[in-house]
Amino acid sequence: MSQALSVFAIAYQPNSIEAFKCIKHLPYPVMLESGHGKYADLMGRFDILTANPAEIIASTPDQKNPGLSGNALLQKLNDALDALSLDPVSEELPFIGGAIGFMNYDFGQQLETLPCSTEQDISLPPAWFGIFGWALITDHRENISWIVNDETLSNYSDSELLNLFNTQANTELETFSLTSPFASNLTQNEYSERFRRLKEYIYAGDCYQVNFAQRFSAECKGDSLLAFEKIANKIPTPFSAYFQLGQWDVLSHSPERFVELENNQVTTKPIKGTRPRGHNPANDQALSEELLNSTKDRAENLMIVDLLRNDLSRVCAPFSVKVPKLFDIESYPNVHHLVSTVTGTLDQNETATSLLGHSFPGGSITGAPKIRAMEIIDELEPHHRSIYCGSVIYISRHGRMDSSITIRTLVRDGNKIHAWGGGGIVADSEAESEYQETLTKISPLLKAIS
Repeated sequence: MSQALSVFAIAYQPNSIEAFKCIKHLPYPVMLESGHGKYADLMGRFDILTANPAEIIASTPDQKNPGLSGNALLQKLNDALDALSLDPVSEELPFIGGAIGFMNYDFGQQLETLPCSTEQDISLPPAWFGIFGWALITDHRENISWIVNDETLSNYSDSELLNLFNTQANTELETFSLTSPFASNLTQNEYSERFRRLKEYIYAGDCYQVNFAQRFSAECKGDSLLAFEKIANKIPTPFSAYFQLGQWDVLSHSPERFVELENNQVTTKPIKGTRPRGHNPANDQALSEELLNSTKDRAENLMIVDLLRNDLSRVCAPFSVKVPKLFDIESYPNVHHLVSTVTGTLDQNETATSLLGHSFPGGSITGAPKIRAMEIIDELEPHHRSIYCGSVIYISRHGRMDSSITIRTLVRDGNKIHAWGGGGIVADSEAESEYQETLTKISPLLKAIS
């Protein structure tokens, strides 16, 4: 157990993006941002900022020859966290040092025996984690910020970290702009043809539901933090994240939790079912009630709830998996979502990393049954998904973990930026409406930076 951990309060940082600008010049800066505090009473209480990890645990960008991969990577991550194990200094703080990173959707192909035939033209590593010894934690419920620091792990003194955030960032960021319009990797006709083949699989009984997506790509220049900031200001979400990793930047604006672990209690909150917000209160309420009463959306949601109950049962104590909330409406600035909650008690022989290994990727963005749905996705989507439908994750050294499903997420790879829009396809889905739904989901992000 480290004796060097210190925790001290600093001036409240209401805007973590501005605070992040003070550290973005450091190696591998990371920001987990929870929607400007708009969800402080729900899932968006804390922001976490850090940089300059003591260690990096990652697979190589070559998906076919990933080096450290799959369960071996998760085991190394678990070993690193075990070496840092520490009791909580405060029950309130979510993170007191530990691992922050992400797993691409394609990392799931390393955890199961799955095909890997799609074109892989984004070089972002399938999995990347930093082991961080310090962090700035902002609590938007109590309006207070804290610095946690283990000097033996971070190589920063407390005063050096305090000076970082007391010194105004003096680097002028290059304005972000697109140098080409966004274009999809599927025409509408191509989408419809692949949709038809997908429906044949459903009718044949291969699966009940498949999440099918198209990718939008553009060329760009400038600092992508400014693109992240534009989107965050227009569409605040409780699971936003920004990673700056050399030639790669990850800009995630996710509303969806993957799995949370706190005091051995596991929670997952799948989203299935979406409606736009209304133009006035009456219209907004009508759209919300339409979603709540939609037979199709409720059926899709229930399929994923059953899938996740099965996933959690692999690592949770017998008979502990429950569904305390089924078909809940959660409303965000641009959409209503139909959300359910599944919980369980982690088995005493399991860990945060084994929980990830047995449940990744999230069932809400694969389909059911999961393995067959992933095989069909690999066959019908022309490019690998990269960060889309993966997870951003933190695991604190005192055992607390939270993670998102990386929908509403962009990745910058050199001078190109990519975003994805998708939806769950079931037996009575129609190609035209599903195609339009992908555009509806992705258009707020694309418009914000176009």
